[in-house]
This record gives sequence, C-alpha cells and structure tokens, in this order.
Amino acid sequence: MASLTTIAVLAGSVAVAGFSINGTLDRSSTDSVASVVAAPIAKPRVVQVSGEDFKFDAPDIIPAGLTEFRFMNKGPSLHHMAILQLKDGKTIDDLRAVLANPGPPPSWIKEMGGPNAPDAGREANATVMLEPGNYALICFVDLGGPPHFAKGMIRPLRVVPARNAATRPKADVTMNLVDYSFALSSPIKAGARTIRVHNAAKQHHEIELIQLNPGTTQAEFMKWMDKMEGPPPAKAIGGIAGIEPGMTEYFTADFTPGNYILMCFLPDAKDGKPHLAHGMTKQITVK
Repeated sequence: MASLTTIAVLAGSVAVAGFSINGTLDRSSTDSVASVVAAPIAKPRVVQVSGEDFKFDAPDIIPAGLTEFRFMNKGPSLHHMAILQLKDGKTIDDLRAVLANPGPPPSWIKEMGGPNAPDAGREANATVMLEPGNYALICFVDLGGPPHFAKGMIRPLRVVPARNAATRPKADVTMNLVDYSFALSSPIKAGARTIRVHNAAKQHHEIELIQLNPGTTQAEFMKWMDKMEGPPPAKAIGGIAGIEPGMTEYFTADFTPGNYILMCFLPDAKDGKPHLAHGMTKQITVK
C-alpha cells in the first residue's frame, strides 16, 4: 500500500532483446537490439516480479503494450510494486535525486499503478498499458521507519517498442475511485473476479484490498492500525497502486465469502493527510 505523503515518500538481471510468444525471456538475445517485436497475442503479456526485504527481482527490459504484472511478495515485510513512468528522458538517477530532496513531485513523474500490497507469501496482479520509455518499480510501504525505497527497493525498467494486439480483460465489476470514496457497479460475488479500476476523481488514488478476519469489524481493524500491535486482524490481498485521474487498470483476486475493506492511503493534494482520513475507506461483504 502506498504511503506517498510527499515526494519524500514518493520520494535476476538479464540482457533482453526479445520475448517468446508466451512472454518468457529469450535469453539468447542481446541488449543491443533497439526494439522488441513480438507476434500479436490475444491476452496481455505476463511479467513476473518478486519483492523482498529490500529489492525487486524483475526483468530489465520488457515490450510495450498491455501487460499483466504478477507480483510475488516474498516478505517478510509488506511490499507492493508501484510503477512510475519517468517522462522527458529522465532516468532512475533523476528519480533518486528527487526522492532525496523532499518537495512536490515534478511533472515528469507519472504514477502508473501496478500490483498493490499482498501479505508475505502471496501474489497480487495488475494489468497495465505501458508506452515505450523509462520506468521505475518502487515500494513506498512505510511501516514506521524509512520507506522501503530508501532501503533499496527501487529498480529501473525500460519499455521498448513492440506490436501488441492484446485486448483488455473482461471485468466482472467496475470500481470507480472518487474524492473520497469507492463506487462499485455491482456487488462483488465470491470466486475469481476481475475488477476494472477507474480513477474518476481529480486526485491520484489507489485501492488496497483488505480481507477482515471472521468476526472482526472495520472499527477494530482501524484501531489495530493505529498501533499495529500483535498480529493483524486481516489479510492484505492486493489491488491497484496509485493511478492518476482518468486512468484505468485491472486486477483479479479470489474473493472468498466474508467482509472486506477498500482503502486509499495516498496523501491529499491540499493537506497531505492520507485519503482514508478523508473517509476513503469502504467495507463490503462478499457472498
């Protein structure tokens, strides 16, 4: 879950020139080829990423287009895989310089979503449309100490031109992010469900999906969050990390019957408080 309160909080390596049809790395290629051209496919390419204290294991280069990121949190801490686009030719070194100097984020940093935080040992996913250019994979999680990117959990990613005929996933439910709430097109039913997440608000937002333990109320979970003492009375499932107004992404989760909380931890543009402090939290029941 992101904790991008200010820019201070916003604040195996392989040589790849091609992908096979199923999206696996062609390790016989070299990084000297300027672009990647893959045969048209119906589904988004799949990119596997893992995270742990405190690094990402991910490819250096991937093709442009609709991409499903599958993020495995190897723990032991809570981690997510937020994606930042570095525009205007900026690089990971420019981003590191910004992160080291608190202040408003520059316009060349664009929040591109990505898989939000699952518990250790669990996988989360996000389907994202990526244009060619420079990106960064970053973990903003802050559990009372320096944010994880300050401990090294930040990695460059280069996206190169490619043909991509993938179609967007078929969604079971649309979730609109607004200032400051979550609006669902219909109730989420038990089973493997694909959620279309659209930011219809004027600010950036995220969705972190939390499954409450049986018998736990939202009030009890929020009370636990204040001090985080003892085991959490809930499970972190995933969702979509911060996206900007007008953006749409998708994630799939296996919803078992029970109570869930939808939460946004991103800071407000006016007062810097997390959006959940403005009421951006919602309990839902899955049957």
